[in-house]
Amino acid sequence: MSFKTGKTYHGFKLLESRHVDEINSDAKLFVHEQSGARLLHLGNEDDNKVFSITFRTPPENSTGVPHIVEHSVLCGSRKFPIKEPFVELVKGSLNTFLNAMTFADKTMYPVASRNEKDFRNLMDVYLDAVFYPQMLETPAILMQEGWHYELPDKEAELTYKGVVYNEMKGVFSSPDAILEHQIYASLFPDTPYGFESGGDPEFIPELTQEQFVAFHKKYYHPANSYIFLYGDMDLDDNLKFLDAAYLKDFTRVEIDSEIPLQKPFKEMVVKVVDYPVSPDESTNDKTFIALNIVAGKATDPESYLGLMMLEHILLETPAAPLKKALLDAGLGKEVFGSYNKSILQPTMTFGVGGANPEQVDLFKETVYDVLNKLAAEGLDKKLVESSVNIFEFHLREANYGKHPKGLVYNIKCLDSWLYNKNPLIHLAYEPALEKIKQQFRHGYFEQLIKNCLLKNPHQALVTLKPNSKIGASKAAENKAKLAKYKEGLSQAEIAALVEQTKALKMRQETPDAPEKLELIPLVELKDIDPKAEKLVAEKHKEQGVTVLLHPLFTNRIAYLNLYFNTGAVAEAELPYLFLLADILGKVDTEKYPYAELAKETNIHTGGFSYDVFAFSENSDDQIYTPMFRVKAKALVSKLPELFGLLGDITGGSLFTDAARLKELIRELKATWDTALFRRGQQVVASRLLSYLSPVAKFNEVGQLTYYKFIVELEQNLDARISKIGQTLAKVSQTIFNHNNLFIGITCENEDYQAFCQSLPVLLGKLGTRQYEPVTYSFQAKARNEGLMTSGKVQYVAKGGNFRRLGFGYHGSMKVLETILRYDYLWNRIRVQGGAYGAFAQFERSGNVVFGSYRDPNLADTIKVYDATVDYLNNFTAETVSKREMTKYIIGTISTMDTPLTPQMKGERADVAYIRNISQRDLQQERDEILATKQQDIHQLAQLVDTVMKANILCVLGGEQLIKANKELFGELVTVIE
Repeated sequence: MSFKTGKTYHGFKLLESRHVDEINSDAKLFVHEQSGARLLHLGNEDDNKVFSITFRTPPENSTGVPHIVEHSVLCGSRKFPIKEPFVELVKGSLNTFLNAMTFADKTMYPVASRNEKDFRNLMDVYLDAVFYPQMLETPAILMQEGWHYELPDKEAELTYKGVVYNEMKGVFSSPDAILEHQIYASLFPDTPYGFESGGDPEFIPELTQEQFVAFHKKYYHPANSYIFLYGDMDLDDNLKFLDAAYLKDFTRVEIDSEIPLQKPFKEMVVKVVDYPVSPDESTNDKTFIALNIVAGKATDPESYLGLMMLEHILLETPAAPLKKALLDAGLGKEVFGSYNKSILQPTMTFGVGGANPEQVDLFKETVYDVLNKLAAEGLDKKLVESSVNIFEFHLREANYGKHPKGLVYNIKCLDSWLYNKNPLIHLAYEPALEKIKQQFRHGYFEQLIKNCLLKNPHQALVTLKPNSKIGASKAAENKAKLAKYKEGLSQAEIAALVEQTKALKMRQETPDAPEKLELIPLVELKDIDPKAEKLVAEKHKEQGVTVLLHPLFTNRIAYLNLYFNTGAVAEAELPYLFLLADILGKVDTEKYPYAELAKETNIHTGGFSYDVFAFSENSDDQIYTPMFRVKAKALVSKLPELFGLLGDITGGSLFTDAARLKELIRELKATWDTALFRRGQQVVASRLLSYLSPVAKFNEVGQLTYYKFIVELEQNLDARISKIGQTLAKVSQTIFNHNNLFIGITCENEDYQAFCQSLPVLLGKLGTRQYEPVTYSFQAKARNEGLMTSGKVQYVAKGGNFRRLGFGYHGSMKVLETILRYDYLWNRIRVQGGAYGAFAQFERSGNVVFGSYRDPNLADTIKVYDATVDYLNNFTAETVSKREMTKYIIGTISTMDTPLTPQMKGERADVAYIRNISQRDLQQERDEILATKQQDIHQLAQLVDTVMKANILCVLGGEQLIKANKELFGELVTVIE
């Protein structure tokens, strides 16, 4: 159908129509004249269609009302009056993306699907949710998703409970989250950005039902909405649906949701804030210092792109001059920075972690000295060229991994659209990029430094100091506050709270009526392709190296994975493998100093990354292949340069610069200190499985064991630095060997010859000596650790290996994962327990983990895991309908059928090859999933019960709660010292 500018289609007037070359899409911008809704459509051949509706939602306080409303609108609506439509969609749709997201000034509700019918169903449920939610007349929804007073009986201790309350307690357990909040509170004291839109746990309990409802009524109107459609679709039909089903029922109103500009500061603001660490934890080298500047505007496409590049130039590579100066000055152990562009007034942050309070003045002086020198004397032109090149590569590549392209484009659109500017200015990036490319050699970035950073007093210097007393004192204050509140209640009010707690629990435990559940639209099993996606791989032998070619369209980009078998590395030296992965490319090589290496890499390639992972055999976790993987990408025309650089790095890295090694190790330690709690789910799962699984034991060496290794290295750096360098050299020489190498290459067929011609450049730099593989003596022992931190919530894991308990793998276990995650564990641990989430994972190797995250509970969660057998014993054709089973199967398949980029398809085929997983194996698993019946799930009860009775567990969380449950654990471990 042909659309004409100025014409109206189903109530939508077309304001602008143009082709955006950069994303190869036809853009159409509409306004719905009656309701005031704005709509942008990006039409193209992408079958992964995206819909979203976004509302501008500036917070007026830190109670987290935008975030809690985001959770709550998805808890039932006019057409779908059940408790959890979102969960029903996750269980029973073919979505490729389904979520909701709260930002500092907006709330997004995006969905994606490749199936037309499913796509319309998702749109319908989401639109009904945002415009007609049950939360407006059901106070229990705020109580569940936000917060409530929990009082099981009149003698019990009064506590706070709620999903967002506990989620944000988890967020605020990380110092970097506290720092980010304090930065925006300092820079924007007079605008919504000064508040915590996600919610500060200290203020969340101040939110009332009246404020909650009022916020929705004010902002959730079409006149305050931004509707986005992307992909290959019938636009006219979708406009017709939007108008007829929803927008025709609304009349345009004036909504005051404008984001005000913060008045510029006349001078820098200085702020010092404490954050909690454990009572026994050292406070030395635990301070964060950050200089923060309001720089540019999100609505200016040139400064938007230019300042992103400038931050990369200054901080993000080993050649970055500001990063180098801060580390050389001994200011902290970790340098970090960011350019946050997704707010009206973007911010530039330069910071250090692992510092001390007395270093604040020197930090500030060093930053300004470097910026002034760069502005006056100029930046290294090769460094600038390398950063501009890497940005251009990623813009043109548009590789967003598992995220649908449409979702990423939607967010970029909102970076201007939300602030009343054209939504296409950041997608049509070519004019801004071309101007920067033409001018960067002539002082472009130096001028940005002068105008946006040095001559700009809108700055805040924020220091975050560790305090080993405030965690316990705040917990005691909170406990006393609740006790005092309870003391002030009458017996009738206490009885009312007990009744309210029971009523909420009853509501949570009462299943929705089957006839109401059937209102949620469902695709059918016949809509699912019964065939497993084909592994695209051709096996070749090039100069003695096995090469797996994945011939796919890549727009002339080559994606390379180099897999080096590490089986000859001694057991005592395994942590050095992970250290090598962290520092490779950041140390000198025989040909380049590390700073020059970084420039060359960014000029000629799309970047390198390194990791270590042991891949278990198809169905046996005791047989595995440990690999050091190098991931690289470049234009096909740049393959000779790529292989030359990879040869220099793998065959010629030097580990003799003691000062550089110390710098990198200190930086790693500081990074892990702040990231450990955020990785809690991963840490406890890997730790748990390491008790009994050889492949998991190997991989865990890169998790908590690695952190402890780095801590120990850092404590003895001066004495050990020479030995560290020698060991790294030894490990590097052992693994970077012609005989150890297997390569995966994803490119077009006609480009394979260019790969073959360039390969000798790499092979000539690798060793050829044969190293004998070693045997690792991993001892199976259930240590059942309680990993203690200053955190306010827990990550609780329990599991085992079902193969060694006498059970085999079956595809129905994948369906069980869906059932447990979105039914049993969701209801018991998230809805009733107040945790942010929970999951169960069953692997082909036999390893199984049940886990919760951001969980206020500990022993109660373990009881829920143990009681899974009762749930499964009751899972029969009499208790679970055929429709419900269909839903679970569809939800399982949707997680397996997420569209993959060519790079991801190549990696998937590589892993299948290494693990000896055949196309037949994948098809058998899919067949078993599609054929799963209630009885198959029921029969897994014995497997789960046997695993749980083995009593293998691991918990990362708050020291007080772990100590209060010490009888559950074999060992109590202080994680951060």
